[in-house]
This record gives sequence, C-alpha cells and structure tokens, in this order.
Amino acid sequence: MNKIFIVIEREFMTRIRKKSFILLTILMPILFVGIVTVPVLLASIDSDKKYTVALIDQTGKYSPMLKDTGKIHFIPVEKMTEEVRDKDNDYTAVIVISNDLSQDSLGATVYSHKEVPVEITQYFNSVVRDNIKEERMAAYNIPDIEKIIEESKVEYSVPTVKWTDDGDEKKSSYEIAGLLGVILTLLIYTFVLSYGGMVMQGVMEEKTNRIMEIMVSSVRPFELMMGKIIGIALVGITQFLIWGVLIMVVMLVAGGMLASDIDPSQAMAMTGGMQGVPMPESPQVELFQIIQGMNLVEIFVLFVLYFIGGYLLYASFFAAIGASINEQADSSQFMMPVVILMIFALYAGMFSIQNPDGPLALWCSYFPLTSPVVMMVRLPFGVPTWQLIVSLMLLYVTAIGVIWLSAKIYRVGILMYGKKPTFKDLVRWIKFN
Repeated sequence: MNKIFIVIEREFMTRIRKKSFILLTILMPILFVGIVTVPVLLASIDSDKKYTVALIDQTGKYSPMLKDTGKIHFIPVEKMTEEVRDKDNDYTAVIVISNDLSQDSLGATVYSHKEVPVEITQYFNSVVRDNIKEERMAAYNIPDIEKIIEESKVEYSVPTVKWTDDGDEKKSSYEIAGLLGVILTLLIYTFVLSYGGMVMQGVMEEKTNRIMEIMVSSVRPFELMMGKIIGIALVGITQFLIWGVLIMVVMLVAGGMLASDIDPSQAMAMTGGMQGVPMPESPQVELFQIIQGMNLVEIFVLFVLYFIGGYLLYASFFAAIGASINEQADSSQFMMPVVILMIFALYAGMFSIQNPDGPLALWCSYFPLTSPVVMMVRLPFGVPTWQLIVSLMLLYVTAIGVIWLSAKIYRVGILMYGKKPTFKDLVRWIKFN
C-alpha cells in the first residue's frame, strides 16, 4: 500500500509542477468566458463594407420603396445586359423584379457571382414583407387596423416557482436548469476523456522508454496502475477545486456589482414586496434568484462523485489499452468501442434535456458506462435520493470490477513488446493466473 502512495505522489507532483497544468488551470475560466462573449461581441460589430446593388424593377412598383441605407446603395438599371453581368463591375448583386410580389412570390431573383451578403437579402425581404402586409390590411378597409393589430400583440411568460423540502418557494427556470445540465455534461465528458487519455499516454510513454521494466522490479503492476490512475485523478480534482474557487470569486464579484445596481424597488422585490404586493423585477435580479434557488453545493458534490467514478471506470480501460499496445497508431483498434460509448452517453444526455425523467434519461443514468454523463443533465432538475444512491452504487461497483479486469491485462501487457495484441489476446491475459 505504501508503494501505491509513492506512485500517487510521483504522478501528482510531476504533473502539477508542469507549466501546462498551471497555465491551463489559470486560463481555462478566462477561455470559457472568452468563448461565450467574444462571438457575441464580434457579431455586434458592424463592418464598414458597403454594397452596390443593380435594381431591375420591371414593375416600377418597388424601386421607390428600396431606399439607400448606410451600407446598401441601389442603382436603377433598365434591363439585364452583359455589362451588368460582368464580374469585374462594381455591383455586389443584381436584383431583378419581374412581377408583383404580392401575387407571385417567385417574381424576384437576386443574382451574384458570389454568395449574396445576408444584409442585402434581409433588407429586401423586409421591404417586400412590409409592402405585402400593408396591401393586405388595406384590402379589409377597416379603420385603424394597423393600430388594432399592433395593440393585439402581447408578450407573456408565466413565472415558475419551485417548492423546496422545507416548504419555501424559490424561483425556477427550465431553460437555465437545462443550460446548467448541458455545461456539466460537456465538462464531465471532456475531462473524463482528457484525464483518461492522460493515463493511457503516460503508460505508453513509460512502456516505450523501457522505464516500465525498471519500475515493475520494485512495484507490483497493480500498485503501479492504481497509483497512476489515482495520482492523475487527484490532479483533476485539484483543477476542479481551483476552478470552483475562481468561479465563486467571479460570482461574488458579479453579485456585489448586481447588488449595487439594484434600486430600492428591486430590493423590495427580492424580499417579496411591500405588504405582500410583488414588485417588478429586472432580468438580472430574476436570474440571480433562479441561480440561488438551485442547490449548487449538492450539484457540485455529486459532480465530483460522478467524475471520480466515471474517471476510475474509463481510466482503467485506458490504462489497459496503454499497457497492451506499443505505438499510438495501434490504440484506435481498442479506443473505438470506448469512444463510441462516451459519444452515445453524450448524445443520450443532450436528448434527455427535454425529458430529464423519461425512459432514456432514467435508464442511461443507471447504466454505469453512461451514468456519469447523463446524470449531469438530470441533477439541476432534481433527482430522487434513492435513484442517486442506486446509480452511484452501480457505477462504483462496475468501476471496481473493471479495475480488477484491467489490472490482469495490465500486468501482462506492460512487458509485452513487438506484437500487436488482439481482443482474443486480451481475454487470454485476463484468464492468465
């Protein structure tokens, strides 16, 4: 047992001292924020590019409606000529209107030598839609029909409230719970594969460098495998804890900024209103209340438990694969079934968002090879305690069984060189005493 701790310490200290670990641990939260915010910011920036459009309106009806915008300049043209079709001219696109579009929806076409910019089609479509709408409303000959239609447009979203076990009421949101489930699912899928692959890569490197022959002379293969698996697991848990602290700091800062922006009426709304009268709430305050209503501590603890169980299960597969092969190219034969299982678990989780208590989500959250991923989708919606206990028991019992089988493959495979093993060889190694 003491030798396992020595291997664990070696694996842990070696990896957390690497610059890649330090940089990834610090930069990952920043990268997540960047991935979410940068595309939105870039999409909100208008480009300076301007478009010149040749307009051939054979009806004479739409030319007055298509006015120049800041980016689109229309040039009336009598008919289609070779000069207009020439790709060396200044026209970005050519719009040909041959018929009344309220009667013939195919009466207009946009031509271009490249893909037509979306700004041009969006503007043209909006002008035509507005014109058709006005003509159809005018045909009813109803006074103030536009005002009537505008006033009839109503936006409504019913608030949802969740009862806690203590009888309290907390705001809830199916969409936010689903989003949290997707994030947890992607995290556990990514990190189980990443850290499991790290185990396989480490075993392969030591086997290729013939370091393994020296190590097994003083450490039993099982102790070596478990030390490597647990050591890398501790590296992953350390990263999670650091990320958890960083996320809590960000949430506290954001909460402080949010509190400073809340006016007295919003503060009253957060406490239930004055004399029982609810006050209107801003979207930011409502989001903050919904997040507070989730049991984030329980979700985080269960996330760690499922990560450990899923990691032990799949890391054992990866350790056995790494010990069985001699080159990276040989890994695909054995990796494919494992990767297919993980991909199936990911898709099962994604499709379970709409029905987190349905048959697919329920049975996949019990099945040990998919439960670490699929259960992440169900956690934000609330899972009965007995289901969590059954799922975790099945997961850890299966993980122990797989570790035992992988250890039998590992002890033989780490000293096998020069031959590419088959599945039949792996079965024979398991039966070997």
